[in-house]
Amino acid sequence: MISPLKSNPDWWRGAVIYQVYPRSFQDTTGDGLGDLKGVMQRLPYIASLGVDAIWLSPFFTSPMADMGYDVSDYCDVDPMFGTLADFDAMLKKAHELGIKVIIDQVISHTSDQHPWFKESRSDRTNPKADWYVWADPKPDGTAPNNWLSIFGGPAWEWDGVRKQYYMHNFLGSQPDLNFHNPDVQEALLETVRFWLTRGVDGFRLDTVNFYFHDKELRDNPPLVYDEDAIGLDAPDVNPYGMQNHLHDKTQPENIGFLQRFRALLDELGDRASVGEVGDGARSLKTVAAYTGGGDKLQMCYTFDLLGPDFTATHIRRCVQAFQDAVTDGWVCWAFSNHDVTRHVSRFAQTEEERERVAKLAISVLAALRGSICLYQGEELALPEAELELADLRDPYGIRFWPAFKGRDGCRTPMVWEKDAEYAGFSSVKPWLPVPAEHRSLAVDQQEEAGSVLDHYRQTLAFRKAHAPLLDGGMSFLETNQDILAFTREKGGEKLLFIFNLRRGPQTVQLPNAVIVSEVLPMPGFAAKADGGEIVLEAMDVFCGRISF
Repeated sequence: MISPLKSNPDWWRGAVIYQVYPRSFQDTTGDGLGDLKGVMQRLPYIASLGVDAIWLSPFFTSPMADMGYDVSDYCDVDPMFGTLADFDAMLKKAHELGIKVIIDQVISHTSDQHPWFKESRSDRTNPKADWYVWADPKPDGTAPNNWLSIFGGPAWEWDGVRKQYYMHNFLGSQPDLNFHNPDVQEALLETVRFWLTRGVDGFRLDTVNFYFHDKELRDNPPLVYDEDAIGLDAPDVNPYGMQNHLHDKTQPENIGFLQRFRALLDELGDRASVGEVGDGARSLKTVAAYTGGGDKLQMCYTFDLLGPDFTATHIRRCVQAFQDAVTDGWVCWAFSNHDVTRHVSRFAQTEEERERVAKLAISVLAALRGSICLYQGEELALPEAELELADLRDPYGIRFWPAFKGRDGCRTPMVWEKDAEYAGFSSVKPWLPVPAEHRSLAVDQQEEAGSVLDHYRQTLAFRKAHAPLLDGGMSFLETNQDILAFTREKGGEKLLFIFNLRRGPQTVQLPNAVIVSEVLPMPGFAAKADGGEIVLEAMDVFCGRISF
């Protein structure tokens, strides 16, 4: 299948990616679950936002113990989402609308129902015996080492057939593949080739730094307290965050595999990859290693902006740290995704300011240097859903309830029509409830000028209209206030952005050498330039062309 999109090997640089969680996007079969035909049905809506690509969370064949992140067949569509023909039709439609398609590749582990694992666990001598991470118990029968699972408990599960433990970084039903075996790498790359030849434009690599483990299975040391790293690897109720994960992930051998992965993408051209890096305080160093040199991943994202802090100091620290660490790589910034609390709930201090925060957040994101990723529903300012334990489907949340409520609060169904049954998502009761407070924020309620949805469309159009915002340089400005101020520059055009993230007005004195030659109307905001001063209301934005 040949994409009609114009050839551009760097299309990903500065791209806006819209994440679709298919299970919760649109149900067309009346089973309460979203599907690929639903994604295709809503592609015109996605195109109306002005995004460049969609990222589809997993739709592969799976027992769904972890909502599809436990794959039992990498080369087929789970019946709940449709068929390969449905995927092909959706891909064709997306390309006709000028939208690239990125799919989730979950290759650090499989489901325990995958044929590879069934063969591997059958005995210790079969052809796939070492395709997974197997280890003998200690003399007292306990696990081989102290490694922990992110989803709770040891990272080791006993298997009575082989009389060995197997490693799992997540659920016990998600055994980790042994990337030290070259046959495993080859088999996984063939599954990637399968989707490349169908015409997909790129891959989001789940837990990309988890592929390799320490061959010697050495214990992880305890984590020396680091305030900046708290909550980056796991919520603080999870003991996983108490270890320094030196040996169970982010091993040096990963570089070689990522080079093989990139070489495969380059064979077909115009393909891209974005890696998810969860590595605590080391994440930026890992991103530098994985995206530098032009022979590995095109870009990565970390969890630095996915926490509760929405201040000028925090954002500047994260962005500056990236620029200092990653000299020739690229980043994908995001405030929300399918794994974290929706950002209007994290950032807004009151229900009344959610709309303002939503508009301010996308304006900040659109001005940063890098590609950006939006999560379905954030363009409606959807808050995190409050769910009861009985409603949860996320094994992570069920395991740590009530201290941690899991990820289902950001995965509830998309709301399309306020007064329709189940807000237009389905004709039957969905797999997760449709929150009552989401109905008033449905798409059909936000088509008017001034809505959050309208603001997203205008802001993304503004980003596309100014070349410096796509891949131009970025430099921070020193100011006399707690302000996020920086310039973006490319081809002789230099733009100044000033963001007041505080709840009160501020006046910023520009350096004498900075002259605003033209005030640009940043969508939704009206900060003013008064000589050498910029006057901002609470949670306000200024943009202007400048000269030095």
